Amino acid sequence: MIFVRDEVGRLVPLHRSDDPEQWREQVEADGPIVTRVEPDPFLPAGVCDPATGKGMISTGSSSAPFIMARLIEAMELEAGMRILEIGTGTGYNAAVLARLVGTGNVISVEIDPVAAALAREALKSVGLPVKVVAGDGEAGYPPGAPYERIIATASAHTVPYAWVRQVRPGGLIVVPLAPTVHPDWPLAALRVRDDGTAQGRCVGPSPFMPLRAQRASARSVQDAEERWEAAGRPEPTRYGITVTPGGQHIWLDSPGNPVG
Repeated sequence: MIFVRDEVGRLVPLHRSDDPEQWREQVEADGPIVTRVEPDPFLPAGVCDPATGKGMISTGSSSAPFIMARLIEAMELEAGMRILEIGTGTGYNAAVLARLVGTGNVISVEIDPVAAALAREALKSVGLPVKVVAGDGEAGYPPGAPYERIIATASAHTVPYAWVRQVRPGGLIVVPLAPTVHPDWPLAALRVRDDGTAQGRCVGPSPFMPLRAQRASARSVQDAEERWEAAGRPEPTRYGITVTPGGQHIWLDSPGNPVG
């Protein structure tokens, strides 16, 4: 089952058996597919109706293939690299990674235990039994560390330092950033350094749903847009980020020019 927008914009369920042609059209399109919904927590419980989509919001999706390709390209993968994926979703991206580096080299963490179980079975069914762990991806997965790459398929306004600790020096963390950095939701590629920090630049737009505990407030998004306007609307590629044990620093053009 997937969810599609009706004529008034509500997310309504679409079962493959009910309309195979529309279902196939949706899953084969080069766009995101909503796979899980829940009642909007800001609305009264009695208002929301899963059957009609009233008051329902997206909590899980399969990202557009061209966006996933952008993330994978930024990872600079080589066969045999150990990868930790944050956010399994349907398992689609984990399957691609497994084909590229080997099934035994990929671990994926999914916060939704139901989604994790479904993805695990889907991966097994296509002969790619990736290790899928139900848990909070912000903590990474220490038992499988160290990794050469960590990829997040959910946006973050704050890059968890746990990810830096779990990547070998020289490895990469590829993470979509929230619009608290730039209005275009930029993708960052951070290189982990010998001193236990990570640093890198944004490589272009890459909108993703946020990590469960990192939903950005409307005020923080507005503040970021005002800073961007005041700076002359710089391109996402001019922004960079440094992550240390003490926190993170966003900068424009060079680490010596902090933002905010």
